[in-house]
Amino acid sequence: MNDLNSVIEQARDAFEQAHTPADLENSKAQYLGKSGRVTELMKGLAALPVDEKKARGAAINLAKQAIEAALNARRQALADAELQAQLQAEALDVTLPGRQRGQGGLHPVSLTLERIESIFGSMGFEVAQGPEIESDWFNFTALNTPEDHPARSMHDTFYVEGGTETAPNLLRTHTSPMQIRYAVQHVKKYRQLAEGTASGEGLFSGDMPEIRVIAPGRTYRVDSDATHSPMFHQCEGLWVGENVSFKDLKYVFTDFCRTFFESADLVLRFRPSFFPFTEPSAEIDIQFPSGPLAGRWLEVAGSGQVHPNVIRNMGLDPERYIGFAFGMGPDRLTMLRYGVNDLRLFFDGDIRFLSQFR
Repeated sequence: MNDLNSVIEQARDAFEQAHTPADLENSKAQYLGKSGRVTELMKGLAALPVDEKKARGAAINLAKQAIEAALNARRQALADAELQAQLQAEALDVTLPGRQRGQGGLHPVSLTLERIESIFGSMGFEVAQGPEIESDWFNFTALNTPEDHPARSMHDTFYVEGGTETAPNLLRTHTSPMQIRYAVQHVKKYRQLAEGTASGEGLFSGDMPEIRVIAPGRTYRVDSDATHSPMFHQCEGLWVGENVSFKDLKYVFTDFCRTFFESADLVLRFRPSFFPFTEPSAEIDIQFPSGPLAGRWLEVAGSGQVHPNVIRNMGLDPERYIGFAFGMGPDRLTMLRYGVNDLRLFFDGDIRFLSQFR
């Protein structure tokens, strides 16, 4: 038995001196391999008498089990040491903040539209939405635009399938159709409340709350360069009542511009112009008191007193009701507010540009 104990101790020492898995396998071969010490001891059983063979064989098996246990223990120790070395080499500083997905934000034009709606909302204006595929009647005829107007040309307007030859459908060229759509619904509501007009015949001339609404949205025209896009945004404004004057237009739009640009010294100029749906009509220019655009007049909107024919197409009596309308480009206002010099940046989808507005 002493010789077996010696073999076990020698095997344990050899395994402890193995510092790599390869060295350990070499040491294993010396004791448990085909020519190893334990294998040689097993072969020696053949020369023993039968009565000794059984006891000797049992002792050798116990020695083999002890050597295998020592081998597995050393294997696990080497694996644990390798894992610890790897963890130290690839250590993570858990005190550092984790990687987070970047936060998105609204498009700069969307920020402008929200700002426009908020400012006019504080003045009592409602916000109206309408279809982008519009009928010829709402887009042109109801707005006093004659049939020979250039905007009706296929070269200036996107016509789409549907409608008829005399009343085609198109992608709206402005948000002005919402003037008629909103006013007609407004008048219809109060016509039903007025005595003697429930039939809906004739122009409405009864008592009715003022129409005060803005209509922001996308519009389309056949135009594309550094300052124009075939799809752009517009915001229409309308105020109709019994005593709404051009003076009210000047006050409302001046207050809006100074609030939007946060400049009480902003100067506005109303320049005579022509629009078929307003009379008189005016282009609106602004002038900044300071900054890179100081001293320059910049056009930001068209406006005017609503034409009597348009009032009539709303179902109202132009002898009693009067109002003003304006149309401005939120894209241009965004460029002026944020100092953007190329309209195409709004539509390129470049994250480097858009991330500045988060």
